[in-house]
Amino acid sequence: MTTNKIDGKHIASQVTEKVKERVERLKTQGITPGLAVVLVGNNPASQTYVNNKTKTCEKLGMYSLMIELEETITEKELLRHVELLNNDEKIHGILVQLPLPKQIDEDRVIAAISPLKDVDGFHPESVGKMMIGQQTFLSCTPFGIMKLLEYSDIDVAGKHAVIIGRSNIVGKPMGQLLLQKDATVTYCHSKTKDLHAFTKQADILVVATGRAKMIDASYIKPDAVVIDVGINRDENNKLCGDVDFDSVQEVASKITPVPGGVGPMTIAMLMENTCLAAENTLKHD
Repeated sequence: MTTNKIDGKHIASQVTEKVKERVERLKTQGITPGLAVVLVGNNPASQTYVNNKTKTCEKLGMYSLMIELEETITEKELLRHVELLNNDEKIHGILVQLPLPKQIDEDRVIAAISPLKDVDGFHPESVGKMMIGQQTFLSCTPFGIMKLLEYSDIDVAGKHAVIIGRSNIVGKPMGQLLLQKDATVTYCHSKTKDLHAFTKQADILVVATGRAKMIDASYIKPDAVVIDVGINRDENNKLCGDVDFDSVQEVASKITPVPGGVGPMTIAMLMENTCLAAENTLKHD
């Protein structure tokens, strides 16, 4: 079979190239888009993500502020940091890296971020606007997947899209964005009975289970498009997704690899959202 990999790195670089042009335009108007990333504790995976975000900001000529806080921080102290960033004119986007330590209520922290700076798209106001199709910040991973499909000339209208996973970060918004583009959407999750029966009907299958190589070729309808959101380590400590890439590649018409598929798109869309937040300040002035 000819290579059917969807190259997320290549598409992400096309997206960020356009963002870079927008950043340059903003700079001529005296605005440098600024992103603040708040990292609590020292989760190695989170640190890797945060470093990638900071590097990409610099590459695009954006201002980035990294705030590292102790694992033992109180919720009140963290909320004070968020409030300072809400009021900082140099900062257009605020991202608090999840997960947070157990003493902190994630929902409360997300709700404390100004909706005008919610570049992660997690604030209840952003989610509500997305649900009714209004202009807002979209959650970066589902937004990135929609771009992957668009740049790969995959028209989702009329297709049956099946999503495995129902998190607020990926699964739920993913289904909504596909629905807005006229796909027929089915959600599956850990309590779904006879998962195969649903996945075998999928023209587009989005997998976000958090279980390494859970989905093999037996789940896939021939010529389906398979989007793997998972990031896991296999028995050899190599990065892998929720999809068994080697077996599924033989059946799918297109498939995202891990790494190099969805991951780069998530960061690209974060940059796009931050740029949009900076452009929005021109409208609010």
